[in-house]
Amino acid sequence: MTHDHDLVLRPTDRQTEAALNPPPGRTGGDLVVEALAGLGASTVFGLPGQHALGLFDALRRSDLLRYVGLRTEQNAGFAADAYGRVSGEVAPLFVSTGPGALLTLPALQEAAAASAPVLVVSSQVPVAGLGGGRHGYLHELPDQKAVFRDVVKSVHTVRTQSQIPSAIAAAWESALSVPHGPVYVEIPQDVLLAPARLPVVTAADAMPHELAPLPELTALAADLLTKAERPVIIAGGGVVRADAAGKLRALAERIDAPVVCTVGGKGAFPWEHPLSLQSWLEDRHTTAFLEDADVLLVVGSGLGEMSSNYHTFAPRGRIVQVEADAGKLESNHPAIGLHADARLALQALLETVGERTDEQAAGRVAEVLTAVRERLDSQELALEQRVLAAIRDALPRKAPSFWDMTILAYWAWSAWPGPLHSAQGAGGLGYAYPAALGAAVADPTTPVLAVSGDGGALYSIAELATAKQESLNVTWLIVDDGGYGILREYMTDTFGDTEGTELTRPDFVALAESFGVPGVRTSPEALREDLAAALAAPGPRVVVLPALLRMFKPS
Repeated sequence: MTHDHDLVLRPTDRQTEAALNPPPGRTGGDLVVEALAGLGASTVFGLPGQHALGLFDALRRSDLLRYVGLRTEQNAGFAADAYGRVSGEVAPLFVSTGPGALLTLPALQEAAAASAPVLVVSSQVPVAGLGGGRHGYLHELPDQKAVFRDVVKSVHTVRTQSQIPSAIAAAWESALSVPHGPVYVEIPQDVLLAPARLPVVTAADAMPHELAPLPELTALAADLLTKAERPVIIAGGGVVRADAAGKLRALAERIDAPVVCTVGGKGAFPWEHPLSLQSWLEDRHTTAFLEDADVLLVVGSGLGEMSSNYHTFAPRGRIVQVEADAGKLESNHPAIGLHADARLALQALLETVGERTDEQAAGRVAEVLTAVRERLDSQELALEQRVLAAIRDALPRKAPSFWDMTILAYWAWSAWPGPLHSAQGAGGLGYAYPAALGAAVADPTTPVLAVSGDGGALYSIAELATAKQESLNVTWLIVDDGGYGILREYMTDTFGDTEGTELTRPDFVALAESFGVPGVRTSPEALREDLAAALAAPGPRVVVLPALLRMFKPS
């Protein structure tokens, strides 16, 4: 009798020949490159450093991976994050020991919050220096991996070349198993530089795990939804990452349930659908509507600060929460928790839930949206809405957009009608432009938009050099209000005055042109035309909008 665990893959003649006669001159760095390529990687982001030169020499001698170098490790991490988001593939990131590795942490925190599959390969001090001793090596830390453990999904330390293929495969599997996320592999400098004794590895095994809901919990959730009088659905980023928008729409229409999308869930449900509450989660009218639901289905969201109107949301009905990250289940509200991938859970609910009809649901949704509109119209915010509409009209329908932590992005979280990418998960500045570069690498056929304030732009201004060097089709809209605009508002509203928010900044158009990147200064009236022209042109472009924008008042 043969069991599955008795089956052994036999090497082909070609694999046997490669094992017996490996190419000369290979090192540990080649094993990393070969393992990544064997798993399906095609591109690697990063920045070289002394300890990591074995990795970069292997890249130089190989045609297996395209290398895209950025100007700081943080920006390389943001680029890898976006590459992973838009492609759904693992994005390798090569960095060096100590400062180089540590500079990736803000980007990896964002990747973790957004469930972006980034695979960091960092060099380490030589093997003799591992273990916490103070040997005085360049870049030495007592325990480098410990710094990453609370940020990434998994940590993998390599001490010998034989461990490289398995460590890379295990990290790859971890990154792609739901919930997706960043992972970290560290390899000592001498292991990367030593001649390789192993053959070329071409077929590593790394199958991500699926996460299906328990049938008993599915049955209970389906029964609650079928019998509900006022069901409502909150669609989070897990729906988008699982490519489950079609299943979500089918379920909402099956039970006549209104749907509101979180910032990460934008695009999970059609904006103009009669059941769409859109994304006005920072509005008390929407919050009250959600609180009135007798059954609230939350899919792919932890109901965190942004999704709960800054934790003012106080539900009165039952909550059914579908979430792939077990740590988020019931983390903010008691619920029937389905620990599952959104796609599999929605499919299970579709197969189990009964049909219900609510002829008043669309009317109630329209009433909420009218109340939201009237509140905005009472605040004299025509300029902000006109600017956002101009951007929307200029951007091609399928072109992705990346938004920094700036007032216009805070508007977009609620008012933008389709998918967007922002640093809303971790909230760090400087995300938009390097992330847009990563997206342009993933799909060079589509223009990409980055939106920053002048403060956030200075975090990533050096990446104009990357955009020019790689000829990436990214248009960067910089809204110049002379400082950290949203912090200026917060401080003024809270303390009556500001400190540290006003900035000296460059002439962004002249600065862009010094990199060989065309730039234009625009106005709210000319924004639509200038932005559309920049997006239609090949290569990088910069559009600068001097404007003092305001946020809508909180409710």
